[in-house]
Amino acid sequence: MTVTRVWNEDWEAHLDSSGHHILRAADNGIGVDLILDPAKPPIQNDAEGVSAKGDEPGNGSHYYSETRMTTAGSLIVDGKKVAVQGLSWMDHEFGTTFLEAKQKGWDWFSIQLDDGTDLMLFQLRRDDNSRDRHSSGTFVDKDGQACGIAVDQFKLDQGASWKSQASGATYPIEWHISIPDKNLDLNIKAALADQELRAAQSSGTTYWEGSVDIKGKHNGRDVTGRGYLEMTGYTGRAMSELLR
Repeated sequence: MTVTRVWNEDWEAHLDSSGHHILRAADNGIGVDLILDPAKPPIQNDAEGVSAKGDEPGNGSHYYSETRMTTAGSLIVDGKKVAVQGLSWMDHEFGTTFLEAKQKGWDWFSIQLDDGTDLMLFQLRRDDNSRDRHSSGTFVDKDGQACGIAVDQFKLDQGASWKSQASGATYPIEWHISIPDKNLDLNIKAALADQELRAAQSSGTTYWEGSVDIKGKHNGRDVTGRGYLEMTGYTGRAMSELLR
């Protein structure tokens, strides 16, 4: 029995009564056919799942995540089906207005570590490149217990950068994350430098988002992991112009 189904012709994402998330889509020799099962319960980000992005009423979102989902199925690459399995992350964020006038973009991380812990972290960047006080995160332990990370509880530093020859934007593709309260110290590096999405004509935005590799320490022990990084507002119009 299907509980929820979203589709566009033969592309679909649906949730069945057993809690399976099923994704199917294919076009021009590329496609996915995957089943995702939550390995941890869904978690609410920020105060009761409401993530404030500014001081004005309504500037925020309802925001929850399923940070670790076992995934199996197949990919279609160049018309050939390849069996795959691994872990996925599902974010759902929705609202009315989001950003305020002097917020130009954000850096957002989703991280799964090999010790079973997960981390969502983002910083909003202002026009002067300072960090907005509404930046925050959520740490999820191996048992699925979530804990909020306030703006003054984490440090985020840029490392090496990459310049896009297509857009002219320069993106930091190496980062260092430090969260002393969680004894967490991580180095983030893009799996590929060029993961820029160039959609200026269709959506008015060009930004970077893609796979990252992680190495570091948690509670004094070596950890590795994989994740996803999204960086906006490095070129073109400020994101606050698009999300108000």
